Amino acid sequence: MNPNPDDLLILLAVSRSGKFTTAAQALGLNHTTVSRRIAALEKALGGRVLARAAGGWEVTELGAEGVLVAERIEAAVSALGPSGHAPDPITGVVRMTATDGFSAYIAAPAVARLRREHPGLSVEIVTVTRRALQQRSGLDIEVVVGAPQVHRAEAVQLGEYRLGMYASRNYLADHGTPGTIEELTQHQLVYFVDSMLQVDDLDAPRRLVPSMRDGLSSTNVFVHVEATRAGAGVGFLPCFMADRHPDLVRLLPSDFAELLPYWMVLRPDSMRRPAVAAVVHALREEVVERRQELLGRA
Repeated sequence: MNPNPDDLLILLAVSRSGKFTTAAQALGLNHTTVSRRIAALEKALGGRVLARAAGGWEVTELGAEGVLVAERIEAAVSALGPSGHAPDPITGVVRMTATDGFSAYIAAPAVARLRREHPGLSVEIVTVTRRALQQRSGLDIEVVVGAPQVHRAEAVQLGEYRLGMYASRNYLADHGTPGTIEELTQHQLVYFVDSMLQVDDLDAPRRLVPSMRDGLSSTNVFVHVEATRAGAGVGFLPCFMADRHPDLVRLLPSDFAELLPYWMVLRPDSMRRPAVAAVVHALREEVVERRQELLGRA
């Protein structure tokens, strides 16, 4: 039995979002209809096209073959635009995850510039600091800190950024400016919650100054910056975020200049979509343009 082309397009929508509900909303259908059409497609193809994964659905090998055919159907339909007006291929939703700082200062301006040229593009950014996922259902792009260990995915290094120790001018006026590592250990650290930190590359303060006690901890780097500015202690902060604030002073830069890499992880099928490829290119361009900012002031 030949598969219904409409069912293949439904499979394509589910493969991109990883969820029946999201695909249903995008297609103007209900969840039950999507489930029923996927079942009909599997019957026509004689096998499973989707498999349960953490957080959603992943396509099987048979499903991946169906997605390739669906992409060709989608491209053919898109080509039927008004005469003389080629449709913009950079449309639809691109879903990505990235750290808080990268999302705000790299991804946001890159996407904003891209959307000025391609208003049909929509990008969803989930901010999270974690290792790359082994099952990335519904995600097109992940930006992580440190080299990822992944399978069935493409990983490329985007660039590097530097972290340093910072304190506010008011804090230093009240508590004195540490001139050595030993003096620094008399102050309290503003940084990630140690027990919840999932990225080994971000353990530098505990490795470099293990005797430094935690003063204020948070899973959000913007909290680190604002807590340091408010005088909660000495913050170990990304230079590209801290250097924006003239009330912050960098401490002992020759001793604390941790250089960490940003990596991008891509699903193999995602880069076939012009919208994903465009976002990837925009992120790369933004990182190159902001290289000196990411490395901090000299």
